[in-house]
Amino acid sequence: MGKIICLMGKSSTGKDTIFKKLLENKELELRNIVPYTTRPIRSGEKNGVEYFFTDEEGYQKFCKEGKIIEARSYDTYHGKWRYFTADDGQIQENGPDCIMIGTLEAYIQLRAYFGEERLLPVLIQLDDGVRLQRALHRERGQAHPKYEEMCRRFLADSVDFSEDKIAEAGIQRRFENDNLERCLSEIGEYIRNC
Repeated sequence: MGKIICLMGKSSTGKDTIFKKLLENKELELRNIVPYTTRPIRSGEKNGVEYFFTDEEGYQKFCKEGKIIEARSYDTYHGKWRYFTADDGQIQENGPDCIMIGTLEAYIQLRAYFGEERLLPVLIQLDDGVRLQRALHRERGQAHPKYEEMCRRFLADSVDFSEDKIAEAGIQRRFENDNLERCLSEIGEYIRNC
């Protein structure tokens, strides 16, 4: 039975970079799980790569078909944005190990759906000051920067990834992304040994 590696952490901790590097690591042989979102696509993103971009109607269709594995919604400065994982054939019981980016809330829902033995949590951490600088740099590069939403996400992360919630989720191991190569090496070893 293939493991589902759930890569998570506050915004701008480097999850996307770590995710891509882990997928490129031929030794790990990981397959990507692409989640869905109703939020607008950012410049540089491609549909079916970072996310499958859909709308509220698409989300409701999955709901009616009973194909939502986990879902979260956020009331943003630009309206309600949904993020979800669907039972669309990407995750197979006897398939290879898979990796996805999620939140602590997503991890808990995935664990409830698939069972604890199938999920492997990978929590990425980084100094808040560095995260804020990265977020601002990324937002400035957008055609239409959404600074209010950037700030909302930054503040919401403090609640969503509180020490109490991390403990409640049973997360034992954390990975500090202050040195990318070291962080990747530690995560790779962790995945191989679990």
